[in-house]
Amino acid sequence: MGRQRPGAALPRPLQALRAPPVPHASERFEARYLIETPLDPEAVAGIMAGEQSCGTFIRVEGETDALRDRARAAIIGVEELEPAAAPSLPNAWLGRKGIGGPWRRARVTLSFPVANVGANLATLAATVAGNLYDLGEVTGLRLESLRLPWSFRRRFPMPAQGIAGTRRLTGVPAGVMVGSIIKPNVGLSAAETGALVGQLCAAGLDFIKDDEIAADPDHAPLAERIPAVMAAVRRHRDRTGKAVMVAFNITDETDAMRRHADLVAREEGTCVMASLNWCGFSAIETLRRSTDLVVHGHRNGYGAVSRHPLLGISFQAYQTLWRLAGVDHMHVHGLQGKFAQEDEEVVGSARDCVAPLTDGADDRVLPAFSSGQWAGTAPATHAAVGHADLLFMAGGGIMAHPDGPAAGVASIRQAWAAVAAGRALDEAACEHAELGRALAFFGGARG
Repeated sequence: MGRQRPGAALPRPLQALRAPPVPHASERFEARYLIETPLDPEAVAGIMAGEQSCGTFIRVEGETDALRDRARAAIIGVEELEPAAAPSLPNAWLGRKGIGGPWRRARVTLSFPVANVGANLATLAATVAGNLYDLGEVTGLRLESLRLPWSFRRRFPMPAQGIAGTRRLTGVPAGVMVGSIIKPNVGLSAAETGALVGQLCAAGLDFIKDDEIAADPDHAPLAERIPAVMAAVRRHRDRTGKAVMVAFNITDETDAMRRHADLVAREEGTCVMASLNWCGFSAIETLRRSTDLVVHGHRNGYGAVSRHPLLGISFQAYQTLWRLAGVDHMHVHGLQGKFAQEDEEVVGSARDCVAPLTDGADDRVLPAFSSGQWAGTAPATHAAVGHADLLFMAGGGIMAHPDGPAAGVASIRQAWAAVAAGRALDEAACEHAELGRALAFFGGARG
């Protein structure tokens, strides 16, 4: 793996007009929004389209009708919804103008010319989001989805490995891939981390990852930790033929990330991990171009841009942007987990990951379930997702099993085998001691 190895009217004059159907649909992309405003939603849609394409508050020198026709965004649809009782967000612009409710909500779909952006991911993000969040006309705005034509999508990287490559590299041709997280996430030396990875390999895992806050600490720098961990992985591979995938957290500035990815490749590793929100699009794009290692995309911090229903960005749009950067895996949290997301959102996120971004694109990425997962969450996950193309990661659900990590891994595999066969976990637990102990121990703790 890696390069070293084969392998209301508004007081603004410029509003984009509702356009007829666009004749060259393949040269445009669409963004859908949820907005809240005390003004006419259709007029606000025009402001949005102008702001993010050819408009400003006044016509400028050299701006002709022909230029505006070529570069303007078009309003594809405005669907008004039930109004809100109060504004979702404060707004000084409306306050200065003395404009109050009712607070109207609508879904707005805009179409943008691809030529305005080109193959530029940062500018794509700035176009579909950017200053829209700061518009004075809105008291809420959320980017809900992006739709791209194949001619545009193909200008960005595909996953280097994706689901198929991850299966090949882990030696898991079918079924759920089972993983865990190195805990504690701080304090272990490089040698101690290597020893722990050896134990986890022996426990029967397919995948091990660093925690998102353990990257290149002084007590276990990557220059030492990568060789120590991979030595343990190779010993296990030589004994058993099983090459466990380890996602090394190389979150850092761009040059350091590339350097660390090169070391992983030299040590025969297959995966690196990055905290997407803090590295940024450019760093991930550069990393993708420089290595064919699996890039495990960790979304920590996503809640800051997603938890308010009238602000930020939905996972569909979020994962679309990151998939254009070339990631292979995306975190989706977990069902019945420890975080704030409803199960419905988790399931929708997982489905987004395995849906091609466009017709003709072989660009599915592996959804990574985590946060409070254990054998007992397998039935809900299986019932909701309906397939096994996923990475099921458990920290405490494996490491805290009363009979040890190997029993924790076994309990998860037994649970997934049971649900795949249509059996209840209680029934299967009568035959499998590890699953029975997990249900008794973790079920009681959550009870």
